[in-house]
Amino acid sequence: MRGLELCEAFYRAHGEPMLQKAFAPLLPYLATGLVGSGSECLGYDDALSRDHDFEPGFCIFLPDEDTVSRRDAFLLERAYEKLPRCFEGFERSRLSPVGGNRHGVLRLREFLEARTGTPDGVLSLDRLCRLPEQSLLELTAGRVFYDGLGTLTAVRERLRYFPEDVRRKKLAGELVLLGQAGQYNLSRCIERSDEGAARLCLFETVRHAMHLAFLLDRAYMPYYKWQLRALRELPRLASLAEPLTELLGGTPLASACERVDTLCGTLLSFVREEYELPHDVSADLAGYAVERYIDDPTLRNAHILFAVD
Repeated sequence: MRGLELCEAFYRAHGEPMLQKAFAPLLPYLATGLVGSGSECLGYDDALSRDHDFEPGFCIFLPDEDTVSRRDAFLLERAYEKLPRCFEGFERSRLSPVGGNRHGVLRLREFLEARTGTPDGVLSLDRLCRLPEQSLLELTAGRVFYDGLGTLTAVRERLRYFPEDVRRKKLAGELVLLGQAGQYNLSRCIERSDEGAARLCLFETVRHAMHLAFLLDRAYMPYYKWQLRALRELPRLASLAEPLTELLGGTPLASACERVDTLCGTLLSFVREEYELPHDVSADLAGYAVERYIDDPTLRNAHILFAVD
């Protein structure tokens, strides 16, 4: 059983009955689910994941203290802690009294602030450009089991993906950097017989190509450990996973430029289709062309690398 299914089964068997029986008056103000950090929220957990932070558990999200008091929060914490210690053969860990838990009772505003920097998840274009995508992925991945007020669900829907202007600014910057690393600097480093620098160019090429693939398929790019796995699940650009892996794995420099040209050609074909660019446009020039499609004048006129992580 995967972690998300385990946690929802635990909630349905023990958490939901506990809340309905002991906290019925509070239930309309609560939200429950498995949302946040952890490979189980992405569906990427496996047998190896079970050596840390793998357990049956769920989150109970509370509104502010004027709706659910500190005393009620304390009672909810005690009730959560008293749920069965073992479920489906998996042991639950003890909650830390100083916080830092992935499960248990959480104030929604604190959860949102930790991931977005704001207590309500309302973000300007500027903030969205600078926020790590992993934080947004943690907020929007996982599963909500119940949401009485609908607040958490509304935030998740609003931040399901970037506004188009932010996506375009990120596309523009990544295209420029892809062109610099893969279409310009790589060949020059090879001509100088500087293998170390050439390998760094390949790494940068892979990094920017990967982000472009996620941007083109409108998906948040996860923490680096999961990027290639997530890439294989993209609807249109999953086929890039194999050539990118090969570039990381020691592609002979004699064939590196040719392989990178093929990679850039694939990515640029999707950019050209979306923005009607010339067939022979380079990646960096494509970036500047995409930037002109940004509607917000402040964001459009910001440095082209403004939104690059």
